[in-house]
Amino acid sequence: MRKSGILMHITSLPGPYGVGTLGKSAYAFLEFLHKSGQQCWQMLPLTPTGYGDSPYQSCSAYAGNPYLIDLDTLVRQHLLTKEELLGVDWGEDESHVDFGKLYNGRTPILKLAYSRFRNDRALNAFIKKNASWLEDFALYMALKETHGYAPWFQWEKKLKFRDPETLEEQKQLLEEPMRFYCFVQYMFYRQWNALRKKAGEYGIELIGDVPIYVPYDSVEVWKEPQLFQLDETLTPTDVAGCPPDAFTADGQLWGNPLYRWDVMKENGYQWWIDRLGAAGKLFDVVRLDHFRGFEAYWSVPYGDENARGGKWIKGPGMDFVNALKEKLPELNFIAEDLGYLTQEVIDLRDESGYPGMKVLEFAFDSKEPSEYRPHTYTANTVCYTGTHDNMTMRQWFGEASDEAVKVAVDYMTLTKKEGYVWGTIRTAMSSVSERAIVQMQDYLNLGGEARMNFPGKPSGNWTWRAKKGFASNGLAAKILELTNRYDRGPVDEKV
Repeated sequence: MRKSGILMHITSLPGPYGVGTLGKSAYAFLEFLHKSGQQCWQMLPLTPTGYGDSPYQSCSAYAGNPYLIDLDTLVRQHLLTKEELLGVDWGEDESHVDFGKLYNGRTPILKLAYSRFRNDRALNAFIKKNASWLEDFALYMALKETHGYAPWFQWEKKLKFRDPETLEEQKQLLEEPMRFYCFVQYMFYRQWNALRKKAGEYGIELIGDVPIYVPYDSVEVWKEPQLFQLDETLTPTDVAGCPPDAFTADGQLWGNPLYRWDVMKENGYQWWIDRLGAAGKLFDVVRLDHFRGFEAYWSVPYGDENARGGKWIKGPGMDFVNALKEKLPELNFIAEDLGYLTQEVIDLRDESGYPGMKVLEFAFDSKEPSEYRPHTYTANTVCYTGTHDNMTMRQWFGEASDEAVKVAVDYMTLTKKEGYVWGTIRTAMSSVSERAIVQMQDYLNLGGEARMNFPGKPSGNWTWRAKKGFASNGLAAKILELTNRYDRGPVDEKV
């Protein structure tokens, strides 16, 4: 069935406390999606943000981002007062997230809410249900707090190497801080599950995102170092990245520890089965980030200053995919198959059956044929105007070469009357791809100021927020007309 949707991360929603949350604005956006005939809401990872404020560098593969907890909901639960929230500096620019002020302001407020929380029965039940990951995460966070937030590999030897007696001692000493971090997760999951229920009532599928790697300073690496390419001192031997290309002469040095795929294979990739199974409980569809890394990954010696010295190493390929199909047969995936693609990567994607991504912004850089032009698409694809890693379409038309713009105008039959950006959206909607996804920034016709991420840029990303009133009825009606024109709306929404 043909569908369409919008790419909009929750942090980008408007709201009074410095960042978009799972509160009023999220429900308003669901209503906007419904009014505009959209059946998909795609977002970025929901885990805690890490280095560079990136949702792709999280200290946990399971925990929810505490920034997303709606504080007004906690006021209604009598855990906070409005006055207490107004007394915090959340930042002055409502169009961008100030992560520094969030970092300083959120934890004290959540600790205040926790001090007034009395529903121990519900919290205990949540802790028991999520014990497989929550206890280690809560201990990890409590230990980080007591160590001035230093990474685990800088802790004393017995903690670094997880000496059982030492861990038990710390659990006793840090019982209350650990319970606070459990409380935070309880609140996140309670609010998320309520939002997901509402999305289901609207018939809107939630598309999530699972990064291929976890950071070195994460509870997963600390908990199971044997699954990662570390030496006897628990220092990485090789780390992840991308090779040099036309955009980055030095490549991209991500710095994440690489997996020991041979070790993971021994128990049927259970670490991944558990991780993706958890994602499947949050989302209807999961985007597998950096899918080509499952075929072959770029391995860079630890300590290198850039990614130029890396090499391709074979990944688990179909053996891994077959394990997913066997253990998680009902889970739907999208393969993020962008970047340097070899025939082997294409073959893996095709054999997996997972739909790949087609990005219109990549289609017109030259007059040469391109697999990103819609006449080459198959139904088992997802068409995007652009992703969170790209320019907005307005920015692209402003910065692309005259030749590239001419190719795009001619191919998509663009006119100034319709608008080049809207013409590009029309092209995505008219494609044969089963799903068409448009960035909210493109629907709003925003420029470079609204770009979400610039790959390889270490800071200043992930901050864009929509202004209050962005999801207007007029815009919803315009989107609905286009959606219905190309048979992407729910049947009962057709006009």
